[in-house]
Amino acid sequence: MKTEIASDRFLWGVATSAFQLEGSPYADWTTWDSVLSDNPDVTSHYTLYKEDLKLLKELGVNAYRFSFEWSRIQPRENVWDYEALAHYQEIIDILIENNIEPMVTLHHFTHPLWFIKKYPWHEYPSIRKFLDYVDKVLSTIRGVKYWITFNEPYVLLLGGYLEGCMPPGKRDAVLALDALRNILVCHGQAYDMIHSSIPDAMVSVAHNMAALAPWRRWNPMDRLLAKIAKYFYNHSLLDAFLTGKVYVKFPFRKSLEIPVPIKDKLDFLGVNYYTRVHMRFNPFKKMGVELRHRDIDGYGLTDMGWEIHPRGLEKVLRYASKLDVPLIITENGIATHSSRKKIRFMKSHIDILERCVRKGMDVRGYFYWSLIDNYEWLQGLDSRFGLYTVDFTTLERKPTKAAFYYSYLMKSRNL
Repeated sequence: MKTEIASDRFLWGVATSAFQLEGSPYADWTTWDSVLSDNPDVTSHYTLYKEDLKLLKELGVNAYRFSFEWSRIQPRENVWDYEALAHYQEIIDILIENNIEPMVTLHHFTHPLWFIKKYPWHEYPSIRKFLDYVDKVLSTIRGVKYWITFNEPYVLLLGGYLEGCMPPGKRDAVLALDALRNILVCHGQAYDMIHSSIPDAMVSVAHNMAALAPWRRWNPMDRLLAKIAKYFYNHSLLDAFLTGKVYVKFPFRKSLEIPVPIKDKLDFLGVNYYTRVHMRFNPFKKMGVELRHRDIDGYGLTDMGWEIHPRGLEKVLRYASKLDVPLIITENGIATHSSRKKIRFMKSHIDILERCVRKGMDVRGYFYWSLIDNYEWLQGLDSRFGLYTVDFTTLERKPTKAAFYYSYLMKSRNL
């Protein structure tokens, strides 16, 4: 008999994504990054998942955010792998049996290879193909209340359609806006489909938000770029949920207004927060903007060169509060080999979280990224986010001191 999970408790959890743990031979990223060409399942999580799920119990979390790998569920167009669906259902059953709330992400950056070749997001048929996948999941999977339709849709657009560093590898602003519209249409329709199947479901997106600032505060162009970036990257998606329109503002050009059917289709907002980014005007760079990090607060930089800026978490939560829906921090973590640095990062951000709750912000959960070391997009295997280290040769998992500290924090903080 499955344990009923209380709906009013604060969600203390960890977050992962399927592809970053288990890979997939059918996914676009497997051929995109040569690191994965020989062994896409770098952690062997797909076979060792039961051992990894025991780590959740060891940590003492009451929630776990993970994703379904679409390319495993639908390896070829019109072909469904029911063993893969049963695999994810088993993960859910194990979580519920251990009184751990599952939070499922339907799309976490990766696609089946056939989809990205034939129906990329800027093409209208992509909507139907994604919704077919959602329909199959909903007709098969049971026991999930919390759903994330898309993880960081703006990161997907920036990487896949402006920088060209992620599939489908485009550099075209017009195609980016078409893709944005289609992705948000998918969210709106998936929201309705999930609620038709699960009336009390909680549905959201995981929105990556950053603290954004001018590199040179005295420079008017740096200030303008920071203002534009702050609106588009942090606020425009929030406004779309309030108004049903995405406003795209360009410097010295007329703004665009894109209708999207997502008004009020949000039961909570997932907030992913990692860093502060400084904007510097550089006429020799694409779009005239250069992104920089520097250590201002004295917390240092991560192994990926990102600034550690805990106060930025309060800023983005304040922005997100205008939606008047509950907030859940669905990702927050640091890439570092140092347990001491990881502990300091964790404590400083949870201190800010606690302060926000005392101020009346409706924050109902915190998910640390990540449970174990995994493949990091564009970075490979050296960016160590995990509370548990992974030896990628022996596949041995070992707890870091930060894992023990997180267990202590969850017990000692009264949220």
